[in-house]
Amino acid sequence: MKQYAYYPGCSLESLAKDYQLSTKEVARALDLELKEIEDWNCCGATAYFPVDEMLAYTLVARNLAIAEKTGLTDFVAPCSACFKNAYYTNAYLKKDPDLAEHINFALEEDHLHVDGKLNVRHLIEVILEDVGLEEIKTKAVHPLKGLRVAPYYGCQLLRPRKDHENVENPRFFEELLSAIGAEPLEYSSKARCCGASLIITNRRAALEMVRILLKDAIDHEADVIATTCPMCNVNLEVYQNQVNQEFGTQYSIPVMYFTQLMGMALNIPSRRLGITKEPVPKAQVPVPS
Repeated sequence: MKQYAYYPGCSLESLAKDYQLSTKEVARALDLELKEIEDWNCCGATAYFPVDEMLAYTLVARNLAIAEKTGLTDFVAPCSACFKNAYYTNAYLKKDPDLAEHINFALEEDHLHVDGKLNVRHLIEVILEDVGLEEIKTKAVHPLKGLRVAPYYGCQLLRPRKDHENVENPRFFEELLSAIGAEPLEYSSKARCCGASLIITNRRAALEMVRILLKDAIDHEADVIATTCPMCNVNLEVYQNQVNQEFGTQYSIPVMYFTQLMGMALNIPSRRLGITKEPVPKAQVPVPS
């Protein structure tokens, strides 16, 4: 069983507890040991970097430094925002000696030092690369046949571009959904922004962004939208009523984390995946018997 330095981030401790539950259950079923790093702190999400970039990098670097002390090589985050912040902080530490010097000076107060030597990975990347599609197919004893899923990548899982990624038309989410027996849908909005925290500062603009995503998935007859990020999940799910009130629509489509769908296919009881706690009833999801 391979071990990973696991960074859950703030959302999985609060509004995305269902993501936390399903992540741990799926990891266990796939023989992945997620060892939560001790005394981790908030990564600053999307908001802090425009406020104070150096302090934001230091916040993230503290988590990386704690993870480096474990001796593990892989730093894993389920949240796309946490993943992006950790990935680029780690990369910049290796490329920018001046940045590394300033950050490590600050970390001395906590008796920490960071080298930027970790492999920072999103949970979906670990599952695809370290478990593999064939193993997932073998373990998916309850394949989600007939379930039409709109895979929603969002922004931060893909952007800024890393290595040679296809950020315009990625395929790995679709491949994972196919491996658990679901039918991934082709729709143009899969990598559009959901508005993220714009919902706080410009609600109507953010609701319009959510409306476009919901409409595209529903127009393609999706049974459910699958996400990889707590913020995306909240915007697409919790604000459906506000979208309906603002634009006179009647959208009501379940939004689930990809780990919840995987858990269903792996025959993990729904209560252990946090499915019963969702604002949009998961009873709408046509789970095969």
